[in-house]
Amino acid sequence: MRPESAVTTAEMRKIEADAIESGSVTGLDLMERAGAGAVSAARERLMPDPAGKRVLILCGPGNNGGDGYVIARILHDLDAEIELRALGAPGQGAPDALANRKRWLEIGTVMPLDDSAAMGAQPDLVIDALFGTGLARGVDPAIFDPVRARIGAAPIIAVDLPSGLCSDSGQVIGAEGGILPATLTVSFHRPKRGHYLRDGPRFCGALAVCDIGLGATEGAVRLVRAPDGLGKGHGHKFSYGHALVLSGGMGQSGAARLAARAALRVGAGLVTIGAPAEAMPEIAAQITALMLRRVDDAGNFAGLLDDPRINALCLGPGLGLGPREAALIGTALVSARPAVLDADALTLIAADPELRSALHPNCVLTPHEGEFARLFPDIADRSEGPGWGKPDLVAEAARRSGCVILLKGPDTVIATPEGNVMLHAAAYERAAPWLATAGSGDVLAGLIAGLLARGAAPAAAAQTGVWLHTEAARHMGAGLIAEDLPDLLPRVLQDL
Repeated sequence: MRPESAVTTAEMRKIEADAIESGSVTGLDLMERAGAGAVSAARERLMPDPAGKRVLILCGPGNNGGDGYVIARILHDLDAEIELRALGAPGQGAPDALANRKRWLEIGTVMPLDDSAAMGAQPDLVIDALFGTGLARGVDPAIFDPVRARIGAAPIIAVDLPSGLCSDSGQVIGAEGGILPATLTVSFHRPKRGHYLRDGPRFCGALAVCDIGLGATEGAVRLVRAPDGLGKGHGHKFSYGHALVLSGGMGQSGAARLAARAALRVGAGLVTIGAPAEAMPEIAAQITALMLRRVDDAGNFAGLLDDPRINALCLGPGLGLGPREAALIGTALVSARPAVLDADALTLIAADPELRSALHPNCVLTPHEGEFARLFPDIADRSEGPGWGKPDLVAEAARRSGCVILLKGPDTVIATPEGNVMLHAAAYERAAPWLATAGSGDVLAGLIAGLLARGAAPAAAAQTGVWLHTEAARHMGAGLIAEDLPDLLPRVLQDL
């Protein structure tokens, strides 16, 4: 079954504890299943036939190390040559881990990890089972020195997490040298938040999640999945809404044009660009299906909004940062229409308490990390503190602002004022590094505005928009520029 959420360390511990308390499984059963799952993933992805292969297994004192002892025993039974190195005193560790260490010692040996003089030949595979989800402090980089000195190009499988990575935040704990980058990370039951956040994808390599029989339990942070479909039925253009995108002045209209084209491509019935007089010739020369209306100031913008058929706004891309633009944002917020607030709109709101106080639940704020820090400086400061991962920061910002917040990045997090949190990671099989290009954020804002015009709720529009944004980039690949994204949407939508 495809996981629907990413869990924290605390959530995973509770899931396991509840299963054990119910009597349906024991800790040793779970450890056996985890070890078997890791070996299955290793054979599927890296080493189809372990017979005769040299495997170096690194075991810590906790349950992660216990998984490593199970892996050693299974690979030994498949005729692999096992070299097992353990960290910590022989009699110390978690009870289930010690039980599996004892089982391993009936057929093999355990050598200390820090005995570099006794290290064997270069292995064919390395298993990192030193530290898993419970790690709370940095790993001494010297621990890995004897390993790095001899593994060469051997692939590394991390059990649950690469040792040294925070399970909840995805940050490296301590010095970056205190982590062993994995070729493949094998996790159990559900992915952990740290697999997707911050440094996680960079150090996890590929990611496999194994079922260990804990049922359909999920965590609080949901993973964004493909929408069910965005086709159109019977109706006319106004059945699918009318989005309005505000533009900046002469020479600053490109961002608004990108957003408007994305809104039209995603299915809004009509899309109008509102622009000052000076920019209208520039825009008119480069649009066809999009409409254009003059918006010089807040007064004639308010008049334009007298049309009730305009049901979604996109504010900020290339807009400008002057008093005129601040007044336009204020007028838009007073109208209470569904609105995407991006780029310059966010900078204006961060600097103006009156604009901030006018935010409402139909708003979607789409900051990058710098804009988020300007909007919520005290919340952003917590990102370096213990126990605060990106989902927690965004959830607090959404609660405080009363809006949907979409914090952009390869690890995009969306949160609602009610406390619902969604995670969309452009990582692993959905990696889209080509989105790191000027204008791609403007396209995302337009996608969300178009979906709002079609009637989607703010959180649903944000989730669908970010998924489509990444999927369009994946259809293009290398060489992508922002102008490509709207015109890739037909292929994406047809696939749905």
